[in-house]
Amino acid sequence: MSSENGTEGGGAEGASPEQLALIRESVRQARTPRAKPRTWRGAKLAERLPVARVLVDKGVLHLDRYFDYAVPEELDADAQPGVRVRVRFGAGRHRVREGRREGGGLIDGFLVERVAESDYSGPLAALAQVVSPERVLSEELLGLARAVADRYAGGLADVLQLAVPPRSARAEQRPSPEPLPPPNKPEAGSWGRYERGAGFLDALASGGAPRAVWNALPGPEWSEELARAVVATLASGRGALVVLPDGRAVARVDAALTSLMGEGRHAVLTADAGPEKRYREWLAVRRGSVRAVVGTRAAMFAPVQDLGLVALWDDGDDSHSEQHAPQPHAREVLLLRAAQDKCGFLLGSWSCTVEAAQLVESGWARPLVAAREQVRGAAPLVRTVGDGDLARDEAARAARLPTLAWQAVREGLRTGPVLVQVPRRGYVPRMACANCRAPARCRHCSGPLEAQGSGADLKCGWCGRDEGAWHCPECGGFRLRAQVVGARRTAEELGRAFPAVPVRTSGREHVLDTVPGTPALVVSTPGAEPVAEGGYAAALLLDGWAMLGRPDLRAGEDALRRWIAAASLVRPQGAGGTVVVVAEPTLRPVQALVRWDPVGHAVRELGERAELGFPPVSRMAAVSGPGEAVAEFLRTAELPRDAEVLGPVPVAVTAVGRPRRVGGPPPGEQWDRALIRVPPGSGAALAAALKAAQAARMARGANEVAVRVRIDPPDIG
Repeated sequence: MSSENGTEGGGAEGASPEQLALIRESVRQARTPRAKPRTWRGAKLAERLPVARVLVDKGVLHLDRYFDYAVPEELDADAQPGVRVRVRFGAGRHRVREGRREGGGLIDGFLVERVAESDYSGPLAALAQVVSPERVLSEELLGLARAVADRYAGGLADVLQLAVPPRSARAEQRPSPEPLPPPNKPEAGSWGRYERGAGFLDALASGGAPRAVWNALPGPEWSEELARAVVATLASGRGALVVLPDGRAVARVDAALTSLMGEGRHAVLTADAGPEKRYREWLAVRRGSVRAVVGTRAAMFAPVQDLGLVALWDDGDDSHSEQHAPQPHAREVLLLRAAQDKCGFLLGSWSCTVEAAQLVESGWARPLVAAREQVRGAAPLVRTVGDGDLARDEAARAARLPTLAWQAVREGLRTGPVLVQVPRRGYVPRMACANCRAPARCRHCSGPLEAQGSGADLKCGWCGRDEGAWHCPECGGFRLRAQVVGARRTAEELGRAFPAVPVRTSGREHVLDTVPGTPALVVSTPGAEPVAEGGYAAALLLDGWAMLGRPDLRAGEDALRRWIAAASLVRPQGAGGTVVVVAEPTLRPVQALVRWDPVGHAVRELGERAELGFPPVSRMAAVSGPGEAVAEFLRTAELPRDAEVLGPVPVAVTAVGRPRRVGGPPPGEQWDRALIRVPPGSGAALAAALKAAQAARMARGANEVAVRVRIDPPDIG
């Protein structure tokens, strides 16, 4: 195994600097020992390139480097760069017998490269086994994995666990089909509804690499439009990759691609496919038999050859954020791939995230939008019901549902199904001004203010400072309010009000994909809305404050995204489609929904975050763990000079018996969390500093208490 060798130089008193340099160089060349690649069984070594550099699958940061092993002659043919190998790891210098290194447990790894000699001074252990001659790790995939590991302060082995699926011997033994010739260039189809839609397809078909942020029109056409972009890329002789948030979206794009090109021209990579089928599809992509891939976030590392387009749908969905270390986001991985492969990039959604707006604002991508006439023709009519309307509404006080909503349901059920979106449980409200509803923010770091118990004292959720004399900077008010989490009996009340109408539910336990176009009430949580045949006649978006009142920087953006996703399933206004949203009409997300202007909302949010130093304009990292461990980590980490540490502050304790959130404290334990913020341009330095500090902790031994580091945490308050 390799290590860095120190060199010692000699010198003479009174010698000139040139003589000293010459002496040091001579001594270095004479005393630097070279590795002796031997095998412990005395087997003959490979004649050419007898040293293999291996990435061992240990998953710890302080071992995030390559180790050198000897290549026996019997493994010479199969031990090629990119194959899976097994090596003995953990034997020290004291376990060397007759110049051969022995001992250590067998561990999996990837052979990265073959070299003629090693810079390690001692004897090398030999490769124990080539698991398979299949070269699963390409040079491009290795470079992408290294870039993702550096971006998220993680280890290369952890990223490769996400990038390369587990091996299936039966799948490897089956040959992949012969690649089919490129399809013909597709017609523009519904892309003609967008101002630059046809030009975008032409650029892909001609071998170009256009980069666009696509604000899709409401309706079901988005899946076919994505498929046409893939076909246009394949027509140029290149490959394409599409990442979607869930299996339902994958199935729609899969059906659209099959309709346009037929079978055998694209692969589907999802976790639901099973390990053998998924590995077989992945191998077909790696071998070049298939040039197009559609899948969930696991497909973001798919080894598509000659990549011409990477596309992502609905980047604001939580499903795009990987839960396993180092927890990369599919959007950032595809951005790295677009830069590495110099290929086209398409970020599409019915809504628009602040990150997408930043890509357009910086000039890195171009907007792909429709004219306002097209938007008005495709969107439903949106009506609002605020707190004032609820207070004056007798029906709302009696049944917690405004008269306008009752009327919309009654009218919609005459012609088709009605969608009712109810926020899922678990939303926690934040403090806001009782007069103008502006969120209560800390004066020092702009973090969210939280009430301490039943008293009136406030504390910042970021930096932990107490706030004793808060007043609203917008209206000057001094009263605060915490919104009540939404009405859970809404579905039951609607069922009693319309006893002759069937009620269908879609949520975490059971998610519906489609529903018939006949009259029915469909009650769904956000993100689980099924598609109705012919579109919904109406939609109710209830308990808006339960979504807008979350203690999260993205509360408004996420609420608007979920509202627009539900409203996009409703028929256009010309066909009678109506959406009623129960939320304060003066709030910015509600106004953006009424105008159907998610791009304008994202641009304004981006401007405000730039002024306050919020992500994505700044880069942020979260460090969480027991209080003393977090404090020690922050003391020892060599953070960039422009880094700002916010906190630490206590993290909510997970109740015993409740499921533990990813990255959260174990049930019953008290953890602290600190946020580290750096300005633009210092993100790489911050990630490197945090990775080095974490590696140093791991190298010190098992007595160190675990500290979790996450770059770009999704919930920063």
